[in-house]
Amino acid sequence: MHTKRIIPCLDVNNGRVVKGINFVNLRDAGDPIEVGSAYDKAGADELVFLDITASSDARKTKLELVRRIAEKIFIPFTVGGGIRTIDDIRETLREGADKVAVNSAAIMNPKLISDGAEKFGSQCMVVAIDAKRTSDGSYHIYKNGGRIDMGIDAVEWAVKAWQLGAGELLVTSMDCDGTKNGYDLDLLKQITDCVSIPVIASGGAGNNEHFYEALTTGGCEAALAASLFHYKELEIKELKKYLRDKGVSVRLTE
Repeated sequence: MHTKRIIPCLDVNNGRVVKGINFVNLRDAGDPIEVGSAYDKAGADELVFLDITASSDARKTKLELVRRIAEKIFIPFTVGGGIRTIDDIRETLREGADKVAVNSAAIMNPKLISDGAEKFGSQCMVVAIDAKRTSDGSYHIYKNGGRIDMGIDAVEWAVKAWQLGAGELLVTSMDCDGTKNGYDLDLLKQITDCVSIPVIASGGAGNNEHFYEALTTGGCEAALAASLFHYKELEIKELKKYLRDKGVSVRLTE
């Protein structure tokens, strides 16, 4: 049985951790170095850092901040936001990231996925997918932090990213993001049924049960959350004990 992972996410804007609802109405959640270090100690399996305005502002990720967080943590570290080129990937890994998450740049240049996988290994390449349900019930992907509808089917794009060499998919439901009503299990299941790489559920976690559903019904290998953990509404160790008691294999630390 695969060990499932619990992953806190640092959405960073202007050097601060922020969190909103449906990608808007952001509020402050602390200093990313302090927050990241606390999650390492709290039993998180990995940490994701997303510079959420890098793509829309047409700038690179703040690498000094990445380096300072990497120095404080001992768990796998994924960094995304503003990564457009092979050189960007190389610099981000050099500053301490274990993986990079690409979204907007990969949509505009899918070869970035295959080139990155070839040069640094598939395990380094996470393709982040921001998806929103359409009026006909399918899902479209969005770029630039959820600002632009690309008119591309999310499940088809997930399959293409996998075939191009992505080692993992980070799938965020824009409809569920920050609502605490649960992950979009329909979206997740459609994608996990079509790819053979790990899928990370993102967007909508509100309680222990939601994580359990994503990791079982949704078919995901990992579940990511932000505000629940940032504002201490849920402790990672308590969540993992709950999952273990429900028969889910997780890594528990003392």
